[in-house]
Amino acid sequence: MKIDASRGLRGRLTIPGDKSVSHRAVMIGALAEGTTRVSHFLPSADCLSTIDCMRRMGVAIEHDGESLTVHGVGLHGLTKPDSTLNAGNSGTTTRLLSGILAGQAFDSRITGDASLTSRPMKRIITPLTKMGGSVISENGSGCAPLLISGRPLTGITYRTPVASAQIKSCLLLAGLYADSPTTVIEPALSRDHSERMLKVFGADITSSGTTAVIRPGQTLRGCDIHVPGDISSAAYFLAAGLLVPGSEIRLDHVGTNATRDGILRVIKAMGGDVICLDSRGEEGEPSADLLVRPGRLTGTTIGGSLIPTLIDELPMIAVMAAFADGETVITDAAELKVKETDRLMLITENLTRMGADITATDNGMIIRGGCPLHGAVIETLGDHRMAMAFAVAGLVTGDMTIRDAACVDVSFPGFFEALKSLSL
Repeated sequence: MKIDASRGLRGRLTIPGDKSVSHRAVMIGALAEGTTRVSHFLPSADCLSTIDCMRRMGVAIEHDGESLTVHGVGLHGLTKPDSTLNAGNSGTTTRLLSGILAGQAFDSRITGDASLTSRPMKRIITPLTKMGGSVISENGSGCAPLLISGRPLTGITYRTPVASAQIKSCLLLAGLYADSPTTVIEPALSRDHSERMLKVFGADITSSGTTAVIRPGQTLRGCDIHVPGDISSAAYFLAAGLLVPGSEIRLDHVGTNATRDGILRVIKAMGGDVICLDSRGEEGEPSADLLVRPGRLTGTTIGGSLIPTLIDELPMIAVMAAFADGETVITDAAELKVKETDRLMLITENLTRMGADITATDNGMIIRGGCPLHGAVIETLGDHRMAMAFAVAGLVTGDMTIRDAACVDVSFPGFFEALKSLSL
């Protein structure tokens, strides 16, 4: 994809549904009794992988664009899949579904594409084993394919080594099948979509600070879920509105969950102009319309408990930092090394190609803004977030070529069309 410099972006845009919430609506809806109707569902490749896996276990799902109807089978109504479950590129599908599969009355196998099968799964294998589950890395690497033998589970108290919503959600879902409460304690609070949604469906779950506790024995009930716009997808348009002169963009109904709004806090710290309008809350997930205009950005420091609230936005934040005045220091972000790609490495390489002054560290990067930047050939290695972040950079520099740009479909089908719709 070739990206030219923009004369400005103006207009109003509805951001596609939140990917994390969409995944969970399908999985938890499948485990509920009765019908769950999901509006503004994200029909991305990752979420379609979740639908496919649930269908293979006997769940009837009607999918019409952004509308979804899940005919729940109850906690014990899933059936043994007749073949390997394929999660595609989706770590969320793999890790959350493993928690569900560990407590079933059947065996299963789950795998994915080349990127997924290189991502660490020991982080869920270890606690699921402590619960009495049998989850084995088929090739012994600690990665998928995973062989899961369904067994009775026992509730445990588990301290996660990193703040990860995927680890936490995996264990909370497994806890639905345990014989006693399951407690998950994180070093910092990760996104809490699972806790919020499980509560809406009727689970006995409580959370306080970085601790979440689920108690088995409750029946989940189907309900109506409206998925807010994904703030991770909104981040690219927030950045474009800040960086491209002459822009004014309104993004409607964007999720503003406090465990996900780190990008808004960073923009404020950098001096950016984003106004929250019409704040509202639905099914436990708050949202607002966001209005963004260009502004002069300055460097900042990003680390600690802020990182879990913006981990997926760090590629875009790094690009913003390269255009800002002064130095931006990002720490405590080693998790970027085990995403779809080693994002620390790829961000550093691509910004360097653009002429940026950036130094990678063991767990982050130092970006010295203010250098003259230019277009370049950007390698994505199939990473959707890399493609979108550097597409925004290209709107400023022009002459940008994004390799394997179609990978944006993993989280944001129609991303380039959305950009075009706002262009003057």
